[in-house]
Amino acid sequence: MSIRTEVLMGTLVTIEVVHADGADAIDRAFGWFREIEARCSRFDERSELVQLTSKVGVPVQASPILFEAVRFAVAVAADTDGAFDPTVGHRLETRGFNREDRTGRTVRTPLLPDERVSFLDVRLDPTDRTITLERPLLLDLGAVAKGLAVDAAARELHAFDGFAIDAGGDLYLGGHNREGKAWSVGIRHPRQDGALIDSLFVTNKAVCTSGDYERPADDDGGGHHILDPRSGTSPGDVASVTVVAASAMAADALATAAFVLGPREGLALMRRHAVEGLIVTPSLETFQTSGLRTP
Repeated sequence: MSIRTEVLMGTLVTIEVVHADGADAIDRAFGWFREIEARCSRFDERSELVQLTSKVGVPVQASPILFEAVRFAVAVAADTDGAFDPTVGHRLETRGFNREDRTGRTVRTPLLPDERVSFLDVRLDPTDRTITLERPLLLDLGAVAKGLAVDAAARELHAFDGFAIDAGGDLYLGGHNREGKAWSVGIRHPRQDGALIDSLFVTNKAVCTSGDYERPADDDGGGHHILDPRSGTSPGDVASVTVVAASAMAADALATAAFVLGPREGLALMRRHAVEGLIVTPSLETFQTSGLRTP
């Protein structure tokens, strides 16, 4: 067995390979987290994403990593009519979600606030692989990039009979655990620290949860890190959403989108994308898709 933990993308990332020496593959898997963070972080002024912010109105050729992350985020935004929108980066900064985790440094992007920006202001050219920002804006790929890194890491480990990737609660569980069974995944209770509200058994799937329990240090209880881009406010109808999907990038983005859409529309979104999920309200009422309990 091989297991290792590193601090990357603002969280603890743990990779485990069961019943094998997977050290070399784990090295390559962690390499994807570093590369994707360098491309897609809004907390590092040297990142490709932040550099893009300074080139308004100009087609900028993007790396395959950044282009895919932005392409997927914009596609989910279009599919949800803006309930999910990667152009909320500056609004997140102004709400206090602007601290670089490793250094504690506060990040402030030099942008004039413009509440009108949306995913419609991001133009993509897949032929030339360029991204054009039509207005001054800051992309936030927090609900996409970490999942993209998990998926890339999982591809490095696919040859092993059993492996697990945990990137701050964004999971991919391959094959079987040490007992030769499907992996057991606990779902955090949104109102009781250290407690679980449910658990699932999965294999060869990603599991991602979005919850309202992350708040800025100066928040007085009126908001959290998930915004409804259409109103600029934090949704109050949902406490957490867990999505089980073939890819972590899809699970992460769809969990965020379903959180904003609420229980009824959120479940409809999951069904439309053929993923499974669980939605928990602030009163702890639960809603789930019909196939959630199938490993």
